[in-house]
Amino acid sequence: MIRSFLTVSTGTLASRLLGFLRDSLVAALLGAGPITDAFLAAFQLVNVSRRLLAEGGLNAALVPAWLRVRDTGGAVAAAAFAGRVLGTITSALIVATLLLALLMPFVIMALAPGFSGRETLQLAVGDARLMLPYLAFAGPVTVMMALLNAQGRFALTAFSPLLFNIALISVMAVLLAWRQDAVHAAQILSATIGIAGLLQLSILVLRRGDMTATPLRISFDAEIRGFLGKAVPGMIASSTPQLLMVAGAIIASSSPSAVSWLYFANRLVELPLGIVGVAMGTVLIPEMTRALRSGDQAAVTHAESRGLELAVGLALPAMLGLIVLSEPVVRMLFEHGAFTSADTIATAHALMWLVLGLPANVLVKALSPAFFAREDTLTPLLATLKGVIFAIVLSVLLGHWFGASGVAASLAIGAWSTAFTLIRRGGETFGFSIDAAARRRLPGIIAAALAMGATLWLATRVTPAFTQDLHGLLQATVLLILIAAGIAIYGLFLRLFGITDWREAISAIRQNQVGDLRD
Repeated sequence: MIRSFLTVSTGTLASRLLGFLRDSLVAALLGAGPITDAFLAAFQLVNVSRRLLAEGGLNAALVPAWLRVRDTGGAVAAAAFAGRVLGTITSALIVATLLLALLMPFVIMALAPGFSGRETLQLAVGDARLMLPYLAFAGPVTVMMALLNAQGRFALTAFSPLLFNIALISVMAVLLAWRQDAVHAAQILSATIGIAGLLQLSILVLRRGDMTATPLRISFDAEIRGFLGKAVPGMIASSTPQLLMVAGAIIASSSPSAVSWLYFANRLVELPLGIVGVAMGTVLIPEMTRALRSGDQAAVTHAESRGLELAVGLALPAMLGLIVLSEPVVRMLFEHGAFTSADTIATAHALMWLVLGLPANVLVKALSPAFFAREDTLTPLLATLKGVIFAIVLSVLLGHWFGASGVAASLAIGAWSTAFTLIRRGGETFGFSIDAAARRRLPGIIAAALAMGATLWLATRVTPAFTQDLHGLLQATVLLILIAAGIAIYGLFLRLFGITDWREAISAIRQNQVGDLRD
């Protein structure tokens, strides 16, 4: 399991790092204003749709269903089921894409009511329509990735999303050299997003190997209806962070540049969230489904315990690090070109509040597979909706008083509401099983993260005195040294508290069978 987790995490890390480069170029190309607000509002629509499908949502429903059909009916029945799912979802998304294109003005007004009566609305509608073809490609891509995950083949699905960011980065590099005006640059980027999904689909089709989904056909029989009845709630429940951001953008759209500040702050939160959350959603669900079907309670306990340790062990230090280093990190990544120092300060303030919800969002990713593996997608859905509604109500109040920072704080509170609901419901329904090793290690992990955060904070009290007047490259170097030192300090405290060491990590990886990764 650890080997598979590391494979997915490595692919996700590479994708997120390319995403930072992509967003840094967006900031330099478009800045933070009405044109960027329009582009990001449109991108939010496509991005949330992509996350609903690709990053754990459809995977959460398809993997248990496909494994059940294969176990009961054999490989031929599983291939036929996969063919019906692939054909049905692809056709449904093509129809949805056409309908969204027609109704896009109303969709954007619902997502960003503050754009009404402003030129920003028309810009967002135009950008969103150019991006929409990606949604049609995302359907077959997601089904193919889920089938590979169900077979324990994680490498190709982990690294194929890199093509999305590579395409955008390449186009933006040309636009920066070409010096197009912001409106035309945003339109060209939007069109690039619209066709980027074709690259990902092509690589999966060319490398699908023995992954069969035949015969390919559209069907709404009882089995497919039952699958969709579980898949749709699961897709929504798996996208808690993205739905919270949509809720925040709805409220923030009435304030100039607030959508941009929240977006760039959220991009920093998504790095650790993606590394841990996506990997757990991809790896934990197949692991727990197999354990539950075989009646192996020890394997269930092991999966739940390791998932919780990884969630806390990576999310907590990331949260503390982003709080302490919020302003210099935002400055290094985004303060270029049209993105000003005032935008940096506003984004950093939003980040400090938004990142408080990171542990909660990762906990949701760690807890949800326990429900998905039991084919219960309704409970995570209700928990997600409760958190989103709570966040919207708070955003109206705090956003009015504190602007983008108030909205960010509301989103963090909404994430914790979802996490606490899942903890309570899981305890009441089936009880979460934590082994003795996790009970011993979790307090040490928390203590090590707090010690790292305190040490990093003390270091930042010293460094501003000799970095504030340095060249940008030197400031970036000092910041990278601080980040590396924080990671090293955290590892040292983990070792001192007897949590783990590098030998144990390498041993855990080597003990996994090579057959777990066939791509």
